[in-house]
Amino acid sequence: MKTVVIRRTGGPEVLETVEQPIPAPGPGEVVVQAAAIGVGWPDVLIRTGVYKWMPPLPTSPGSDMTGTIAAIGPDVTALAVGDSVLVTARDLKQRGGCYTEYLLVPATAPYRLPAGIDLDSAACLPNYQVAWAMLQESRGQRIPHSIFIAGAAGGVGSAAVQLARHLGMSVIGTVSSSDKAAFARRQGAEHVINYRLEPVLQRVLDITAGRGVDLVLDHVGGAGLIDSLKMLAPWGCVVSYNAVAGAPEANIFAEMRALLSKSLTLRCFSMHSYDAEPERRRKLMTDVISLLDAGAIRPAVGLTLPLSEATEAHRRIEQGNVLGKILLKP
Repeated sequence: MKTVVIRRTGGPEVLETVEQPIPAPGPGEVVVQAAAIGVGWPDVLIRTGVYKWMPPLPTSPGSDMTGTIAAIGPDVTALAVGDSVLVTARDLKQRGGCYTEYLLVPATAPYRLPAGIDLDSAACLPNYQVAWAMLQESRGQRIPHSIFIAGAAGGVGSAAVQLARHLGMSVIGTVSSSDKAAFARRQGAEHVINYRLEPVLQRVLDITAGRGVDLVLDHVGGAGLIDSLKMLAPWGCVVSYNAVAGAPEANIFAEMRALLSKSLTLRCFSMHSYDAEPERRRKLMTDVISLLDAGAIRPAVGLTLPLSEATEAHRRIEQGNVLGKILLKP
């Protein structure tokens, strides 16, 4: 079988396609034959060696795949050969491992998929799991009716747009180009702001008649995180789930105290919080599987490439010029 491995960290060129024997399942194990393999930023972080939860080298990147059960080990009764499944490394002992044609996993790891579900679409669901978790954990007693989503054309961002609309929220999102603006609108964003051309904070306040939004999902950080606080309505919440621009120079606590009359919340979020709550994490995934099966969400696949072209997939994701999920196909 073909597997993409890295023996050292670095640029896309360190991704290497090798031949390995197809694994045989032992007791309590199954082998999944891949149909679609998701490419995401955690893969890039593993490849470059900066992932906080870095697996030991050599390793195969890749955190998500869909496929079918190819073989089962002794004592496995919950799955059968031919079942369609989703596997995410969030449910494995270590991250990565999915850039391969056949994957050996514990029988407790795969999610059985409903009959007839599109396996390419299902390979996008880990992004929806993240977005769904943030939306569920941040709601509290006051149900948010409006949301601002930074990067509304991104993987998690576009998933959040669809899920927020499903929950009845009014969605404002930011993008960096006209193509991404059109894409975000197709996902359900009602208002789209090009942050390269428009003052984001002022536009949000204008759109909401000065009230602000109930919820912000922010992966950028930097000075934009302060603006996120300033665009909140009373009792609003900012969920910071990454900080690609680093920490803001301003004192966040002082900024929140300056807005004291609004009683705002700032939450730092990571899916790794569920590492100690695996059943709760699995419930989030089964929720979004059900939403996909019901047609309530519609994942967008932007590009498919052969597994052997993982290097090109990584170049594309770093360039940021693909709208929708990048998938590798065995």
